[in-house]
Amino acid sequence: MAPLPPSPQQTVAAIYAAYEEDAGNSLREHLGASLIGAECERALWYSFRWATRARHTGRLLRLFETGNLAEARFVANLRRIGVTVMDLDPATGRQWNLRHAGGHFGGSMDGVAIGLPEAPKSWHVCEFKTHSEKSFTALKKDGVERSKPLHWAQMQVYMHLAGIDRAFYLAANKNTDELYQERIRYDAEAAMRLIAKAERIIGSSCPPTRISEDPAWWQCRMCDHHALCHEGAPAERTCRSCLHATPADQGAWTCARHSIQLTRADQQSGCAAHLYIPDLIRGEQVDAGEDWVEYRLPDGTIWRDGVAA
Repeated sequence: MAPLPPSPQQTVAAIYAAYEEDAGNSLREHLGASLIGAECERALWYSFRWATRARHTGRLLRLFETGNLAEARFVANLRRIGVTVMDLDPATGRQWNLRHAGGHFGGSMDGVAIGLPEAPKSWHVCEFKTHSEKSFTALKKDGVERSKPLHWAQMQVYMHLAGIDRAFYLAANKNTDELYQERIRYDAEAAMRLIAKAERIIGSSCPPTRISEDPAWWQCRMCDHHALCHEGAPAERTCRSCLHATPADQGAWTCARHSIQLTRADQQSGCAAHLYIPDLIRGEQVDAGEDWVEYRLPDGTIWRDGVAA
């Protein structure tokens, strides 16, 4: 008798699909400290302006969640050896939320700790991470700054915003559960450069220069924004990709067209008067009216953005 074909993994597929559905509204409201160490400022600007929605598989989203779930275990490990860890902000009872640049830049700090055996009297910003075998091996060999520059930059920003001059990086190998630790010193010059970079990106009304003009460059090939940046794919139609929208104080966004402050729901849905920031269109502007702009696209066709004639 011929063996039965394997049944499709419907339950697993449904679990992954649920992760992907939940991620549909996960656009980050602020420019994240976890990303500010990235070299390409244009990619950071695209993310801040919601020009491209990252499309991760359910499996990968679940992997991200695994890293987040590990944070509680790191905290428990430190408390078990007598370290005082504050993983919640006592002023709010929630995770530490650090902001700068009018509320548009910052992140959620994993915690602060005092009583570490190496420096028991010094407060430290805590950063907890999980790594693959390959990544963990590089971390042990080269340290955080060289092997994980985005993590190092993230800690510099948190130290600056929290007013703490030491950070404690605790990482786990997901394959073996081996731990790695490193204490990081605050670098004021580096932190200020990162803050200035964030301010520059947030304040820019057009995308910064690409890291490379070659679409095959390795950083470009791996970028979520590759199709938009190098292939002329359309940007997401949200308020943040509209030329009428501007970041304001306290993390707010305003619309010059309607003279209102935009809610998150407004920002995600846009409106009928949406007009793309011109630099998001691969074409030459040839005509314009109050609520429309016409472009000549690379293939010679004329395309009208905005309210139809």
